[in-house]
Amino acid sequence: MQDLMLPKPLADLAPNTFEYETLPKVKATGFREYDARWLFEKEINLLGIQSLGAGLGTLIHELGKRPDIVVGHDFRSYSASIKQALIVGLMGAGVRVHDIGLAVSPMAYFAQFDLDVPCVAMVTASHNENGWTGVKMGVDAPLTFGPDEMGRLKEIVLSGQTKAREGGGYRYVEGVRERYIADLVKDVKIARPLKVIAACGNGTAGAFAPEALSRLGVEVIPMDDELDHTFPKYNPNPEDMKMLHAMRDAVLTHKADLALGFDGDGDRCGVVDNRGEEIFADKIGVMLARDLSSRHDNAVFVVDVKSTGLFTADPVLQKQGATTHYWKTGHSYIKRHTTDLNAMAGFEKSGHFFFREPYGRGYDDGLVAAIAILKMLDNNPEKSLAELREDLPTTYQSPTMSPHCDDDKKYGIVEKIVTHFEGQKELIGQKVSDVNTVNGVRVTVEDGTWGLVRASSNKPELVVVVESPVSEENRNKMFAEIEQVMAGYPEIGAFNQKL
Repeated sequence: MQDLMLPKPLADLAPNTFEYETLPKVKATGFREYDARWLFEKEINLLGIQSLGAGLGTLIHELGKRPDIVVGHDFRSYSASIKQALIVGLMGAGVRVHDIGLAVSPMAYFAQFDLDVPCVAMVTASHNENGWTGVKMGVDAPLTFGPDEMGRLKEIVLSGQTKAREGGGYRYVEGVRERYIADLVKDVKIARPLKVIAACGNGTAGAFAPEALSRLGVEVIPMDDELDHTFPKYNPNPEDMKMLHAMRDAVLTHKADLALGFDGDGDRCGVVDNRGEEIFADKIGVMLARDLSSRHDNAVFVVDVKSTGLFTADPVLQKQGATTHYWKTGHSYIKRHTTDLNAMAGFEKSGHFFFREPYGRGYDDGLVAAIAILKMLDNNPEKSLAELREDLPTTYQSPTMSPHCDDDKKYGIVEKIVTHFEGQKELIGQKVSDVNTVNGVRVTVEDGTWGLVRASSNKPELVVVVESPVSEENRNKMFAEIEQVMAGYPEIGAFNQKL
């Protein structure tokens, strides 16, 4: 008879009490669409993390997967203790744990292949601010969980269905970091002399990126590569304007060819060119798609709904026969759709890049993306990165803008906003030409100007992006119309940044 492992979790336990130290605390909203994230101590305690591990182990058995799992953790002050609690739960559920220690998320995905281990659980809050924790999970490399798996995991954990099993075990695996870096740089040598800023934001990537890029033969100037879990200068997030401005300043100071910025767990890459201009990751994706499709016939790409309309409008991609599919935002969604369509690569505006063979294994890796960008420059030795950017048709983009909205309210609010825009025949004085509701709502008018509203999958926020191929004025008009609609919902709070 299999025994239940832990009491059924509770959502509301006060810290510094007997109950908090003896019962699991798990807030239901921490189970996101494709990973899990909580404010540690406020929304989940260590026994709650142990319940999560037990639930994941139970699900692995339920899915009929071999019960072996790679586990790693990012560089936050509490991540090692989170990982240990997770491991206790996994082992109790009969899973053999292969602990790779401190890691970036793509190193954990690489370890699935390197160690021939089917499952992965990476303890990371990614680019979220300090105080957050979470786990990225998968049982079928290179894929990670989507809504179906996360929904079942949530059900197992919150209903107390975790089951104790025999056969759990633990081993610490050495040498994975060296093999990961060696795998990144094998058969790659950049002939063009390049000076590269490697911006790490004092996050985990500082232990990986400068060394990996140096092995390619380029000159690397490390920036904020000292590991410091207080993140003393800014949160390591290459969509954050503070980090991007620091990258810009470093490029101009050192007269570098570009800056490459990495997020807290190293699976995303942001780019600043030689003139100090940020190139949003979706436009980097267009540039990479141009480069790849020039050497591969009928190339197929997948991009998220936040991405520029150039993927379908760019005349170079059209001439080269490239095809692009817009899909749901989220690393698990794009990763899975890229695999399902046998696409060459997938791109997200947030800086996730997914390269499949022969360039990668299909998972998101900021360093694989960085290497692809350097190879693109090597393939175009007569042009700077700024000149390659200027070769693209001009569009006027916004950054990703995120107003606060509670996790338990945001999806309902977005449903109402979707309904509103589905009923609109005209916006900014033009006819509506397309309404895409695959993920929130992306509404496009006749001249190609579009705006997006969706719920964030990993924070209590909404996401707003606008773009116009015509003018800043039309871009700003689209944002103003969206903002006016959002103003009708008091549940929506202040934006983190605006135009």
